[in-house]
Amino acid sequence: MAQLPTPVYNIEHILNSNVYEPSEDTFLLLDALESDLPSLECLNPTLVVEIGPGSGLIITALAKLLQGKAQCLAVDINPNACVVTQNTSESNRVKVEVIQSDLLSGLRREQKIDVLVFNPPYVVTPSEEVTEGEVIVRAYAGGHKGREVMDRLFPLLSSSLSDKGILYLLVIKENDPEDIIHRLSQYGFIGKTLLTRQVPGEKLSVLKFTRSCDEKQL
Repeated sequence: MAQLPTPVYNIEHILNSNVYEPSEDTFLLLDALESDLPSLECLNPTLVVEIGPGSGLIITALAKLLQGKAQCLAVDINPNACVVTQNTSESNRVKVEVIQSDLLSGLRREQKIDVLVFNPPYVVTPSEEVTEGEVIVRAYAGGHKGREVMDRLFPLLSSSLSDKGILYLLVIKENDPEDIIHRLSQYGFIGKTLLTRQVPGEKLSVLKFTRSCDEKQL
């Protein structure tokens, strides 16, 4: 595996659906995953999940890469994003199962995730925008330190990821990436910065986490 091509997508449909459009963070995440393809190849995943797929670009790219060798799921609390993700996957002739769900609540407990990708709402905003804002606002509103949504996921990881599971998490400087790495170490995970990019107005990073007992995957 040498590259992770950007899937085709319908930008007009995305904008008309009130869904977060592909942006710098989306493409950084694609680049980070592409840079880590050797690890993904060695992992040989059977279940790949993206939380908050929005346009569906990332999970569709992974589904194209894996060519039916893994079950690919996308979970999003926004029903419009679920429809757009389904359309993006179908336009690229790959199978992605889409579930309307808050974080991982829609998955069965026995489903253990080998690859988990999350581009969360990370922008620092008033806390009320996280739960009470319009749909498109909730796609980026992260509340205090931009961490309120992603912080809810962290306690779920130990029971949700497989023994060889990997988490790819997109963050910005204001989220305090070092603190995130420290916090996840308390849940038995070791993390590192996979890729960083400065864009107008924010510094983006993709963090990679594996279980502490599987440090070689880093």
